[in-house]
Order: sequence, then C-alpha cells, then structure tokens
Amino acid sequence: MQLHNRILLGLAAGATTGVVANLLAGESHVLAETVRLGTEPLGKMWLSLLIMMVIPLILSTLALGVVGLGDVRRLGKIGLVTLGCFLGLTAISAAIGLALVGAIEPGRGLDPAIKTSLLALYKGQAQEAMGLSGGGFGIDLLVKIIPRNPVAAAASSDMLAVIVFALVLGGALSALPKEKAEPLLRVLDSLGEVTLKVIEFAMKLAPAGVFCLIFSVTARFGFTLLLSLLWYVLTVLAGLALVLVVVYPIVLRLLARRSPLEFFRGARLVMLTAFSTSSSNATLPTTLAASRDRLGIPAPIGGFVLPLGATINMNGTALFEGGTVLFIAQVFGLELSLSAQAIVVAMSVVTAIGTAGIPGGSIPLLMMVLKMVGVPMEGIAIVLGVDRILDMCRTVLNVTGDLVTSTVVARAVRPASPGPGAGPGADPAASPGAGPGADSASPPGAGP
Repeated sequence: MQLHNRILLGLAAGATTGVVANLLAGESHVLAETVRLGTEPLGKMWLSLLIMMVIPLILSTLALGVVGLGDVRRLGKIGLVTLGCFLGLTAISAAIGLALVGAIEPGRGLDPAIKTSLLALYKGQAQEAMGLSGGGFGIDLLVKIIPRNPVAAAASSDMLAVIVFALVLGGALSALPKEKAEPLLRVLDSLGEVTLKVIEFAMKLAPAGVFCLIFSVTARFGFTLLLSLLWYVLTVLAGLALVLVVVYPIVLRLLARRSPLEFFRGARLVMLTAFSTSSSNATLPTTLAASRDRLGIPAPIGGFVLPLGATINMNGTALFEGGTVLFIAQVFGLELSLSAQAIVVAMSVVTAIGTAGIPGGSIPLLMMVLKMVGVPMEGIAIVLGVDRILDMCRTVLNVTGDLVTSTVVARAVRPASPGPGAGPGADPAASPGAGPGADSASPPGAGP
C-alpha cells in the first residue's frame, strides 16, 4: 500500500475510534488519561521528529538552491515573482475569508450560553495566547531578521533569521570560485541527504503518528464543539475550499500553464501530510520531494521558493485570521467598518510573514489583529476548541499555495532556466543546484 493511502487509513481510523470513544465514554477519566498520557504524547513525539529536522533542511536546501540559481540578476527576478505570488494569493485569501463571514454572519446566531461556556472553558489557553502575542510588527522585526548569532537563531527556531542566514550563505557561495566553494557545498549537500534520510524514517511512522494526533482531538471533543460553532466552521471551510478549487486552478491555468488535475494528483501526498501534521514546516520535506519528482519543478527553484513559503506564505492562515476577526466581532455585537476590514486584510498579509509553521502558530498573531481593530482579545477562547480542525485544513491551503507559487515561478523563468542541477558546480558528482535528495534515491513519503 502506498504511503499516502496508509496515512489516509490512519487518519480515518483515528477519527472514527476517537468519535466512538467520545460518544461511549466522553466523560470517562480513563479516556482522558489515555489521551493525556498515551496518544497525545506519542503524536507530539512523531510531529517533533519531523520538525526537528526542519532547520538543517532549510539551511542546506535554501543555500544550495541559491547557488544552483547562479546569476544574481536571475535570483532577483525569481525573488520578485515569488514575493508577488505570495502577497497576491495571501491578500485574496484574506479578502475571501472576510467576505464570506460578512455575508453569512455566523457569529450573529451563536447562543450566548455557549459563548459563555466556551470563554470559561478556554480561558487559560486564551490567556497563554495573549502572553505570546506581545511582540509587534515594526522596526524591531526588521532588525531581528538579520541574526547576530545564527546558531542562537536556529536554537530558538527563529525561522526568518535562519532563512536570511541561508540566503546570505548561498549568495556568498555562488560568488566564490568553484574550488573555494566546493568543500562547504559538499557539506551542505551531505547535511541535506542525512536530513532527508531521517525524515524518510519518520514518514514510515506517519500512519501511527497521524492516528494518535487525530484520535486525541476527536476523543476529547467529539462533535459537541463542532456543532456549537457549526456555521463558523463551515464558513471558514467554504472559504478554504473556494481558494483551493477555484483560485488555485485559475492561477495554475493562466500563469503556470499547468493542468490543475495533473497538479493536484502530484500534490496529493503533500496535502495529506499537511492535513495530518497541521504544520507547514513538518510537511516541507514531502513538499520538496513532490515538487521535484511529481511536479517536475527544477530543484534550485523548489529549493528557493518552498522553504520561503513554509515560513512566509500562509494563504489559509490569512483567510482564517480575516474570517475569525469578523466572526468574533459579530459574537460581541461589534460592527467593523470597511476601513477596519481593510486593516484586517492588510494585517493578515503582514502577520503571515511572522506566523510559525507549526500547529497553532497563527493564534498569537491573530490576537494582535483583534487588538488593532478593537475586538476583545478574550474572544479567541470562543474558537480555540475547533482551532485544531481548522488548523489542519488551513495548513493544506498553505502548503498547496507554496507549490502553486513554485509552479508559477518555474514557468516565469523557464526561458532562462538552466534546469535542475545547472549553475555553478553542475557536474553529476557534486551538483549544488540539485539540492539534497536530488539523486535517484526514493524521496521521503514518495511511495513506491
């Protein structure tokens, strides 16, 4: 059985057994302890195993991708196209989220008693999120993206700083003579290969890890919270589906000249992994492998665009933030003016750059957006119960958007593209442009 089918089986089994367990023993202390001491830690350990390898993977892949692109002028063109796609898709997604919630108004009909119980139940998580949302966007963020100590940045999982360091490292290597750059290029290529091998081992455990993660969520909450917030959940899901099945295919047809059906067939394992892990970072290894081996995107372009996208391209997160801000405002009976809604769209785009590519990474930044437009930050407690479900779905949109952008970029620069592995040091023995895992070895999660 192919890996994506085994993951899907683990997902279905976890959801089914979790819902049944909740229906039969929802209030049971034994079930609560089973989740707390058993399935939840196991699921988190598997997720941590994937996330553990993200820093070395980004460092090696992004640096080698920059070297493989070669000409600095070409890198500038690729960077502009990439940034334009990221910002455009994120803004469209945020606007769609606001428009749907504004039209359907799911917050108007929420029972005040349910609102009160949700606020009380998730008060602790809301306060924790408020504490994490203290940082602001401004000159401080601009200063921090250039790390004084790249090792400390990696240790604190400051992804933007790590990305900047990798870009600078790759640019410097591309400017050196081949004989000077070759030793470090080989180290980076070896680091990437080792990283991918560890991730390949982790992906073999994916069905069990996914089962544990999904079982933990459904066993705790079942359908109770989902039914209470049904219209809100359906509205956000409708927005995510609209971007996935309408906006992305239009972009693929018009800008990338690719068949949407062919694209989605090649991206199905990536989408399933994103749904299972709720993490753009944990999905990155599978995304890189699929872009190269299933979608035919040149390795240097994939190695440049996809690590950036895993950190700064959050289309689904922007849609979720825009819709959620308006939903919470509706619950509290507040009216957001058109200018306030424009601020929400703009801030959803800006905060996407700082969103951590891990489960729940958007919550602290969502608090900042709520505060900016005068909506009580405590209202985040109303949606925390269903955030895990929505997080899984919006992560699918995030990583699919990364692949869409890399496809558009590959098309935009194709006339001047040297192809995978070209550029400095393009000999078969040590091709820095090929990126980690570019040989014939089976990529992680690629299946038979």
